[in-house]
Parts: sequence; C-alpha cells; structure tokens
Amino acid sequence: MNKQNGIRIIYEDNHLLVAEKPANMPVQADISRDLDLLTMLKDYLKIKYNKPGNVYLGLVHRLDRPVGGVMVFARTSKAASRLSEQIRNRKIEKIYLAVTEGLFESENGYYHNFLAKDRNENKVTVVPEGTPGSFEAVLRYSVVERHGNISLVKINLITGRPHQVRVQLSHNGHPIVGDSKYGIKNSGLTDNLALWSHQLSFKHPVRDETLTFSSEPPDCFPWNLFKK
Repeated sequence: MNKQNGIRIIYEDNHLLVAEKPANMPVQADISRDLDLLTMLKDYLKIKYNKPGNVYLGLVHRLDRPVGGVMVFARTSKAASRLSEQIRNRKIEKIYLAVTEGLFESENGYYHNFLAKDRNENKVTVVPEGTPGSFEAVLRYSVVERHGNISLVKINLITGRPHQVRVQLSHNGHPIVGDSKYGIKNSGLTDNLALWSHQLSFKHPVRDETLTFSSEPPDCFPWNLFKK
C-alpha cells in the first residue's frame, strides 16, 4: 500500500484501482468545487503512467461525502461494466463499521425497510411498502463492542441505497454518532460522522479470482474508544 497526495492506494492493476477515500471529501466534483477523490486519482494515474490527455477511471459505486473508507474504481470500460453488473446483482460484499447511539437488544440483527428520497431536501425517509417511488433497503448488523451508551457495529449492506445505513439505523433507534442529518443534532459527542467503509469483496472483472480489501477507521474519537 502506498500514499499519493494524501490518498492511500490500496491496490492497482491494469483493470482496477482500490483506494481509501478520506472522510469529508466528495467522491466526484460537485457544486462545492472542493477537491474530489476521482479527480485526484485520475491525476495520480496520469502522472504515474505519463498519460497524455484524459485518463479513464470509472466510478462504479459511491460513498456519502462524510463517509471514508475503501472504494474500488475501474480502469477500463470492460471492468466498469462487469463491476457494475456485480453491484446490480448484489454480488459485491460491502462491510461498514459504525458507532451508534443506544444499546441494541440483540447482538445480531436484520433491518428490512422501504425508503424514499426527497430530492429537494436531499433526505431519505422510511416509508410504507408500496409507496410510489420507494425502494427496498436491506442490511444485517452485528454488535462488535459496547462503550457506555454507544456501540461499535459491523454492517453488511445487502442493498446499496442513498444514505441507507444512516437512515435505517436511525429509524430503528440507533442513530450514528455525529450524524446531524439523521441523528441527534448537537449531541455534543462529535460533528464527524462515525461511519466507515471497512471492507469490499468482489470477483475480479477479468480473472477468476475473488478479491477482498479493507480499510480501518482513523484513530480519533469515537473510533479510538474501541481500539484494543
């Protein structure tokens, strides 16, 4: 693993680039005009391989701006197509870590909800099944460790919906620490969203091989409460 311009490069070959997205950095350019991960990675490839003109790098999945952690990008259109197909067919395993408020009644559980997005407010809510424009959202969780009234939770994301983990945990009584949008505003704990893309597992788009990559949360509050 190496680090380029502050971005950790976890793995790369002719088809893939796996990197660690810093928290609070947009995945791609937006109206904020802040430096984004996709542009930085394209610049990294352009310089490393001395490529003239535009560099292709396919964005096949996203993380919310406040969320950091492992992401995979496609270096060819064939890889982008095959990775996107795996995502559509729920063949990519996505594991998140979250620090949540409140204690879970069960160490392991399963949330199945239906979500709808208000595009004007850029906010997602849980709605009754059958609501027009709604989409199914499924995740599994397991409690890793507790500290007082907060818990470190591992999330296996079955579906990949906008703001899914944040909305489902909050709706079921366990808002993520630092989530001012779906949690407790000004809770006094932290302003940083304690949600991290911890692990990705998927089939290589060309080789008959399953790859697994991981990234650990930063050593800061509230993550460091659970460091051994």
